[in-house]
Amino acid sequence: MTNHMDFAFPSSDGKTDLHGCAWAPADGEPRAILQIAHGVAEHIARYDDFARFLVEHGFAVVGHDHLGHGRSLPEGGTPVYFADKDGWSHAVDDIALLQSRIRRDAPDIPLFLMGHSMGSFLSRSFLIRYPRRLKGAILMGTGWQSGAMIQGGLTVAGVAAMKNGRRSTSKLVNDLAFGGYNKAFAPNRTNSDWLSADSSNVDCYLADPLCGQDATVGLFQDMLHGIRFNQQSKNLQRMDPNMPVLFVSGDQDPVGGMGKGVLHSRDAFRKAGVKDVECILYPGLRHEILNEQSHQEKVYNDILRWLESHL
Repeated sequence: MTNHMDFAFPSSDGKTDLHGCAWAPADGEPRAILQIAHGVAEHIARYDDFARFLVEHGFAVVGHDHLGHGRSLPEGGTPVYFADKDGWSHAVDDIALLQSRIRRDAPDIPLFLMGHSMGSFLSRSFLIRYPRRLKGAILMGTGWQSGAMIQGGLTVAGVAAMKNGRRSTSKLVNDLAFGGYNKAFAPNRTNSDWLSADSSNVDCYLADPLCGQDATVGLFQDMLHGIRFNQQSKNLQRMDPNMPVLFVSGDQDPVGGMGKGVLHSRDAFRKAGVKDVECILYPGLRHEILNEQSHQEKVYNDILRWLESHL
């Protein structure tokens, strides 16, 4: 049996109430807690099935909708937008704030962090800024960007921001950020085929009113600055070298450069001194590996195995 609870807590931006979800075993104390940081233009409730699977094996799961996402979007707010200033820092600090709430209620239970897609990049910033606070971390659907790509993206987004403001959306910016992802899977049925080889999962994503909004120019700028921060060697060396890390992705995930960016990230962690780094690339899977029905049982159990091996 699973106890599920919705809750709210104040963001580090000082004005927004963030929506969170918690799943826990109905009986007894959990073996460990997994905190989840979701991706761009989605929300934490999409992880309900995976959370319930972990609860069946004695884990608790907690996560929240990031600023501008899901039910953390205040009335009249801008979807897929963090903040006018320091947006990436606020999103990372919100992960830390939720963790502090978890620690207040469960100070002695092992705590892991899993970030997917944008959530993986937020998690990587968290590992640099808040080392030695976790039992381990799982980075799902992550990647590595070239300096030229980051600078080019910032230049294009900067022009769009000057023209229409950071809260605006831009077809050029979105095409630059996500448009290329679909090309590898042409001919395309939808503009989100890159998410999953499972068409039913793509259709569920497109039908969800809390998913699929265009990212704002401001969020795109924030994310590129965050990725640049994550990839600097001096920052990578600030991570806890003794904390185990699992990289997990599909080898057909364009966010991870079809596996190459994932392996580059893994190698960068090892070079920075992280001692226990594992990587799993699933043949044929794309971006949302938790929702690929053909491989879901294997993906779920591989993550469970890794968590249990590090308790």
